[in-house]
Amino acid sequence: MADISVWCDYPHGKVVYDFIDSYLAIPRTNIKQWLRGIVMYAVGRHRRLRFDYRATLQNMCRRADAIICSTKEQAGDIKPFCQNVHLVLDVQKSVVNRVKENYSSDLPFNLVWEGLPSNISQLNQIQDVLKDLDKHRPLILNIVTDPERPRLLGRFGRIFGRIQSIDLARKVFNSVKLHIWDESTCSDIIRNCDLAVIPIDLSDPFAFGKPENKLLLFWRMGMPVVTSATPAYLQAMQAVGSEDLACESKKEWLTAIERMMNDETLRHDAGQAGKEYADSYYGEEVLLARWDVMFSSIGFSFNKDV
Repeated sequence: MADISVWCDYPHGKVVYDFIDSYLAIPRTNIKQWLRGIVMYAVGRHRRLRFDYRATLQNMCRRADAIICSTKEQAGDIKPFCQNVHLVLDVQKSVVNRVKENYSSDLPFNLVWEGLPSNISQLNQIQDVLKDLDKHRPLILNIVTDPERPRLLGRFGRIFGRIQSIDLARKVFNSVKLHIWDESTCSDIIRNCDLAVIPIDLSDPFAFGKPENKLLLFWRMGMPVVTSATPAYLQAMQAVGSEDLACESKKEWLTAIERMMNDETLRHDAGQAGKEYADSYYGEEVLLARWDVMFSSIGFSFNKDV
C-alpha cells in the first residue's frame, strides 16, 4: 500500500520494505503487470508516474536496507536486488479466539473458505468438484469475507459501483452461506464448519507464490484443511504428513475432500496435527523474534525489559 514511486528514491535513514506478495514472479509481459504502474498513478496511489511497475519494485528493493517477505521462492526473486531478506509470516493471535473441539459432522456437510472478495474467484478451481460431491451428500460452502468490493481500484470504485460478495459466491456454487468477516466472530464461524478449503489457480504466478498464512490461520483453530499444491502449502502439508491433502488436479481435490467427509478421525487428526505444527513453528514468540533479527540486521536493538 506504500507509494513506492516515492519511497524508492527516499534519501534519508533506514528503510524496511514489507514486501509480502510475489509481484516479481509475474512476467514483465503480463498485461496487468505492464499496466499496474499507470493505474497506480491514475487512481492516486502513486505520486509519480512510473511506467514500468516491475522496475519500480526492483528499485524499491535496491533502496531497502532490509526486506520482509513470506516465502523462500519470493526471497530468491528479491536477493538479486537486496541481500538482507527475512521471512516473517503473519501474527494471527487476535483472530484465533476459539479452537475446534468437535469433529463430528451432520447433513449438510459444511465447507468453509476465508479471504478477500477479490479472491473468491479462486473457488472456481473446485467448482466442478463441489457439484460432483453435492450429488452424493449435500454440501454448504461457507464463505467468510467482506460483504462487497469496489469494481476498480481506489476512488474510481465510487464511480463504477461495487460488487456484492454473495453474487460472486453464487457463481461458484448454489448452496453458499456468506458470513461477514469480523475479528471477534471469525474463529467461531470457521470452527463450527467441518472442513476448510484453500483452492489456488496453480497457473497464476502471483497466486502460486502465496505464503501459508491462510493455512496456518485454519490450523491454529484446529481445522482440517484441503489445499492446492502451491510450494508453500505443499511444504507445510509435508511437514505434518498430510501431503495427500495438497492437490494438483480436480481428481485429487475430489478424492481428498471425499475422504475427509467420510472420516471423522481423519479430520480430527489432520486438524490437531496442523494446530501443533502452527503453534510450535509459527507461534507469536517465534515470529516476533524474527522481527528482532531483522531490526538487529540494520543496527537497531531493543531492551526487552523496558
